Order: sequence, then C-alpha cells, then structure tokens
Amino acid sequence: MLIDCDACVMKGPGCQDCVVTVVLGFAAERSGSLRIDDDEMAALDALADSGLVPPLRLVHAVSSVEPDAAAQTPAGEGETAVGSG
Repeated sequence: MLIDCDACVMKGPGCQDCVVTVVLGFAAERSGSLRIDDDEMAALDALADSGLVPPLRLVHAVSSVEPDAAAQTPAGEGETAVGSG
C-alpha cells in the first residue's frame, strides 16, 4: 500500500490522530509517501482495532466519477461510506 500524505485530504487536521504520525514517525509537516506491505498494514489495523494506536486517516479526494458506472448501479445499491481508516 502506498500512503501518500501529499494527496491526503486529511493532511493537517487529521495528522495528529493518524498512525503515520503517531507510530511511524512522520511529522505533520513532512511531505512525501510511504510504502507498507500487506502484513504491515494488517498489523497496524489490528493495533488500531484494539485501540492501541490511532487508525490510518488517509483519505484521497475523488477526482471524477465515471458516468457509465454511476448509471449502471441502481439507487442505493453498491454505495459505500467514505471515512477515516
């Protein structure tokens, strides 16, 4: 997984309670990206789920929605919530 802090819409206010800042040592002002593998992500998720560390707050902005995909999905089906973590 690539964690790109420059592309995160939570950069700034979300950094104080993000596992990248708290555990991995990235400063809130630091730019750049970090690559972690699936095992590392699973470990961070397990720690966050148990309340030992904050979750990953990475949220990417949606640049566009493909019209064909939106037209094929009936209202209310296939919707997902976008949030932290």
